[in-house]
Order: sequence, then structure tokens, then C-alpha cells
Amino acid sequence: MRRRSRLASAVVLAAFALSGCTAAGTAAGPSADPTSPAPTTASPSPTATAEASTDPGPDPRSLRGPATAAELAEIEPVAGAASPQLPVTSTGVDGVEVTIEDTSRLLALDLYGTLTETVVGLGLGESLVGRSVSNTESSLADLPVVTQNGHELSVEAILGLDPTAVVMDTTLGPPEVPQQLRAAGVPVLVVSSERGVDLIAEQITDVAGALGVPSAGAALVERFESDLAEAEDYVERLAGEWDPLRMVFLYVRGTGSVFFVMGDGSGGDDLIEHIGGTDAATDSGVTDIAPATAEAVIALEPEVILTMTGGLESTGGVPGLIERPGIAQTTAGEHERVVDMSDGDVLSFGPSFPAVLTALADAVYQP
Repeated sequence: MRRRSRLASAVVLAAFALSGCTAAGTAAGPSADPTSPAPTTASPSPTATAEASTDPGPDPRSLRGPATAAELAEIEPVAGAASPQLPVTSTGVDGVEVTIEDTSRLLALDLYGTLTETVVGLGLGESLVGRSVSNTESSLADLPVVTQNGHELSVEAILGLDPTAVVMDTTLGPPEVPQQLRAAGVPVLVVSSERGVDLIAEQITDVAGALGVPSAGAALVERFESDLAEAEDYVERLAGEWDPLRMVFLYVRGTGSVFFVMGDGSGGDDLIEHIGGTDAATDSGVTDIAPATAEAVIALEPEVILTMTGGLESTGGVPGLIERPGIAQTTAGEHERVVDMSDGDVLSFGPSFPAVLTALADAVYQP
């Protein structure tokens, strides 16, 4: 398995760098209405996709033009009603011991909505009383949003929902939020902000245990691991015997200086490896994130560019991205091989990651 991908240190740095210019957007949406659900177009499940034809297509280097990965179907709860066995005492990554006695009014908060997805998958979705702007699932659309100015948590909005427990990481700020909520009497468990394929099962288990549903956690992990095995097999067959494509994940917001290459340990590298590509940034020695200067981009020689849908829209779509310094001088730019995926899905590294793999691989290998 790969080492841990420190997604928080990469993407969150970029997200907070432009918190002022994405005041109402999703994790990628520059001006989306945070109360509106995402498009309902859904990708097939990993199992359904894996059962489809996976005959290798033409040499992927012969493909031209952009592609958008399909939206994912909302996660289904594991079978059986969750019956929390409480109280449970856990120690968060901040070293604070927290006892959760009541999960009837839950909040699960992080930059990409991974924790909320996990809570829903555990069968506790009906207990959620609010959401972050990144949770755009239609089933959650009626829940009040507790983030403001893009990705800043509002303590007042959270307390106004009278939560009985909050599970969060540190990808949403400001950093004093856990302390402020605890001072008001709300149990707050802070979990790891690290994201990676090899950490998904661990996070599911930790969250399930803290919320008193370890059996549901074990069932969700079992389903995730089965789906992941099928998705990885699907990607391998779809990619065929061709040499791996050189890919790069670019983080872009607007038309200014928020333009980064995501390298080793950023999460983008983990994703690229699992869709059968070679991460050009890691291959070139880029760690975490680095400015996407013209010289840097040209030196990477990418054949495919991956990015977030909202970020791509904010920079003027594919034409706007290609106008960025250096992009047109790459093979990916020349062939317009730009593949985008929903901001809330592509780097979430949650229970739906297998569906991310299949949808993204379809966009890369059979657009």
C-alpha cells in the first residue's frame, strides 16, 4: 500500500488561499449556491461498471479532447439499522479525550464532505442536522449549511443547531472552533486530516467506533474493500497493456496566481497511481504542492491533466486553462487532454473512492 497522502497540507493550503474569492462556492465551485443540490447525473456503481465491457480501447495517447467524469451516485447505507451503543470515549488526534453519549443530532465536517459521507454510509444519516458547503448531495440539500466565506465554519450556526456531537478534522477553519464548541458543552472529536487510499478503512473504523456503531463500521469497510478490489481490476483491464500515461493534477482557482501542481504526498499522486497513470509531478521530484509556473508545467511533460470541475470552470474552462502559461506547450495542452471531476468527489478519499476510480478511469480511457 502507498504511504499516507497528506491531502490536508496540499489542497487545504490552496483552498484557504482563496477563501475570499470563493465565498459561496463548493470546494470547487466559484459561485455556486450552497443550498442547491449537485447535478443528479450518477455514475454506475463499481460493481455495475466492472461488469460492463472492459475491452481495452485504442492507445490512450491517440485520444483527443477534454472529458468530464460522471457524477457519483450517493452512498447507500450499509444494511441494517444502526443502533449506537453509547457512551463511547475516544481520544482525538488533538489529544483531547471526548465522550459521546448521544448521536441524535450529529454534525460531520471536513473540506470534502468525506466524514458526512461516512456517517451516511454507517446508517446514521438521519441524525445529521447540518452540513458543510461541500456536501451537495440531493438527500442533504435541506440541511442548513454551517460554513461561511467558502470553507470557514460558523460557531454560531453550529450551536444554533443544538448538536449532541460533532466529528470533524482540521481542514475547515478557524482552528479554535473545537475549543469554542467544547466550551459551549458540545462533545467534539477531532479526527485525522490525512487522506489516502490506505487510510479509508481506518477512518471508517475510527468514526464508527466513536459513534457507537462498530458493527456498521466493519460492514462498511468490508463493502468498501470489495468495491475497491473490483474497481482496481476494472481500471487495470481498461488501461490495457499500454505504457502508463504521464498525468498531472493541477489545482486552479480563478485566473490569478492560485495555480498549483500537486505532487508527492498531496493526494493527487495517490489518485493518479490508482487509475493506472504515472504521476509526472512525483516522477519529477515535486513534493506536496508547488506553483504551476510555465517552466514547471512544461518540464513535467504531461499527456493528461486532471483537475476539479469547479476550478476548471473558474479559470475559463479548457480554453482558459490552455491559455495559462506553459499549458499549450505540453502534449496535454496541445491535444486538450483535460479530465475534470466534481470537486467534492475527486479527492475525498472516502467510502465512495472505488466509484471515483471507475468514473475517472472511464473519462481518461474511454471518454
